[in-house]
Amino acid sequence: MGDRIKLFVLVALLGFAAGIIAQLTADYAIPWLVTVMPQLVQIRFLMSGFAGACLTLALISIWAYITGSQER
Repeated sequence: MGDRIKLFVLVALLGFAAGIIAQLTADYAIPWLVTVMPQLVQIRFLMSGFAGACLTLALISIWAYITGSQER
Protein backbone atom coordinates (compact mmCIF):
# COMPACT_ATOMS: atom_id res chain seq x y z
CA MET A 1 0.00 0.00 0.00
CA GLY A 2 2.90 2.37 0.69
CA ASP A 3 4.14 2.12 -2.91
CA ARG A 4 0.74 3.18 -4.22
CA ILE A 5 0.71 6.25 -2.01
CA LYS A 6 4.22 7.17 -3.12
CA LEU A 7 3.19 6.85 -6.77
CA PHE A 8 0.05 8.90 -6.14
CA VAL A 9 2.09 11.65 -4.48
CA LEU A 10 4.63 11.55 -7.33
CA VAL A 11 1.90 11.95 -9.96
CA ALA A 12 0.34 14.78 -7.95
CA LEU A 13 3.71 16.57 -7.73
CA LEU A 14 4.30 16.14 -11.46
CA GLY A 15 0.86 17.60 -12.15
CA PHE A 16 1.60 20.51 -9.83
CA ALA A 17 4.89 21.14 -11.65
CA ALA A 18 3.08 20.96 -14.99
CA GLY A 19 0.65 23.61 -13.80
CA ILE A 20 3.48 25.90 -12.74
CA ILE A 21 5.22 25.41 -16.09
CA ALA A 22 1.98 26.12 -17.95
CA GLN A 23 1.41 29.33 -15.98
CA LEU A 24 4.96 30.55 -16.54
CA THR A 25 4.64 29.76 -20.23
CA ALA A 26 1.38 31.71 -20.44
CA ASP A 27 2.85 34.69 -18.59
CA TYR A 28 6.29 34.98 -20.18
CA ALA A 29 6.97 32.74 -23.18
CA ILE A 30 3.79 33.32 -25.18
CA PRO A 31 3.95 37.15 -25.05
CA TRP A 32 7.60 36.97 -26.08
CA LEU A 33 6.76 34.67 -28.99
CA VAL A 34 4.00 37.03 -30.11
CA THR A 35 6.55 39.82 -30.49
CA VAL A 36 9.13 37.60 -32.22
CA MET A 37 6.85 35.65 -34.58
CA PRO A 38 3.49 37.45 -34.78
CA GLN A 39 2.06 35.61 -37.79
CA LEU A 40 2.88 32.10 -36.59
CA VAL A 41 1.69 32.65 -33.02
CA GLN A 42 -1.70 33.92 -34.12
CA ILE A 43 -2.54 30.36 -35.13
CA ARG A 44 -3.69 29.53 -31.60
CA PHE A 45 -4.15 25.77 -31.99
CA LEU A 46 -0.60 25.45 -33.32
CA MET A 47 0.84 27.07 -30.21
CA SER A 48 -1.37 24.99 -27.93
CA GLY A 49 -0.33 21.80 -29.67
CA PHE A 50 3.34 22.70 -29.47
CA ALA A 51 3.09 23.56 -25.77
CA GLY A 52 1.21 20.34 -25.06
CA ALA A 53 3.79 18.27 -26.93
CA CYS A 54 6.68 19.86 -25.04
CA LEU A 55 4.97 19.44 -21.68
CA THR A 56 4.10 15.81 -22.39
CA LEU A 57 7.66 14.99 -23.46
CA ALA A 58 9.05 16.58 -20.32
CA LEU A 59 6.65 14.77 -18.00
CA ILE A 60 7.16 11.39 -19.68
CA SER A 61 10.94 11.85 -19.56
CA ILE A 62 10.80 12.62 -15.85
CA TRP A 63 8.51 9.65 -15.22
CA ALA A 64 10.74 7.29 -17.23
CA TYR A 65 13.83 8.45 -15.38
CA ILE A 66 12.24 8.12 -11.94
CA THR A 67 10.67 4.72 -12.54
CA GLY A 68 13.61 3.32 -14.53
CA SER A 69 15.41 0.10 -13.78
CA GLN A 70 17.20 -0.03 -10.45
CA GLU A 71 19.95 -2.26 -11.95
CA ARG A 72 22.30 0.55 -13.02
